[in-house]
Amino acid sequence: MISRLVDRIVDTGAPIVVGLDPKLSFIPDRIKEKAFSEHGASLEGAAEAFFQYNKEIIDSIYDIVPAVKPQIAMYEELGIPGLITFKKTVDYCKEKGLIVIGDIKRGDIGSTSESYAVGHLGSVQIEGKTFRGFDEDFATVNPYLGSDGVKPFVSVCNKEDKGIFVLVKTSNPSSGEFQDRIIDGKPLYEHVGEQVEKWGLESMDGSYSNVGAVVGATYPEMGKVLRQIMPHAYILVPGYGAQGGKGKDLVHFFNKDGLGAIVNSSRGIIAAWQNENYKEFADGRVGDAARAAVLDMKKDIADALK
Repeated sequence: MISRLVDRIVDTGAPIVVGLDPKLSFIPDRIKEKAFSEHGASLEGAAEAFFQYNKEIIDSIYDIVPAVKPQIAMYEELGIPGLITFKKTVDYCKEKGLIVIGDIKRGDIGSTSESYAVGHLGSVQIEGKTFRGFDEDFATVNPYLGSDGVKPFVSVCNKEDKGIFVLVKTSNPSSGEFQDRIIDGKPLYEHVGEQVEKWGLESMDGSYSNVGAVVGATYPEMGKVLRQIMPHAYILVPGYGAQGGKGKDLVHFFNKDGLGAIVNSSRGIIAAWQNENYKEFADGRVGDAARAAVLDMKKDIADALK
């Protein structure tokens, strides 16, 4: 699966993943009003507004980015209607040729972790027929429970040709409370990075592994170290844009050939129509604003990597 993602990055020239993290406050009134008129001011109505909003964005960016990353928590807020919209969003993105990274941050042990992996990346057999649950291409995984929590995902990845991104050094301000703790002479995130590299060797796909890593753009020096520790891991880089990361912060996450990392931006793209920098789209043209924001991000990263 990672080779497919790399091919799409090369084809689009954009090491960018768009976070599809909808909030009602991001959605123009025209979309909400239509959804509520058809489904009521309800969980179902909000879920329909989410899907129509996502669809406008997807239709405007699918040809210039390789991947999207829906964050399941935004959809879980709406209960079952939200999860239905999550699944509809995954399916629609794949119809458009996009690679889907399910931002689910799951991590448990044994059969529980296996069920998470199967539900999001794998398939189940029922009366001789094969069915798929959410069917993303990649999923994010929390490694706090150790190999017991990660290896079931690796097994499903190997069986289904899917991939994962393991949390190593996250972009949030308090990440250091645990991740920066010195253990046996080095920070915990380095130990996790070393383990990611080991897990990855069990799932190689060309030059890279199907086991990637999440490393925040807000910590560029740590990213430089982790790039060396995990030579076979593709790095998913959150924290660009709204969280403060800039193109210049990303250089060390990439290899010399411009590959090795994919950078996420969520509200900086999907809510760009509300940003003063894109005020020409303030009338609610969410798709046009998103496309403009992607192109600006693409240029920012390209300029930094020159």
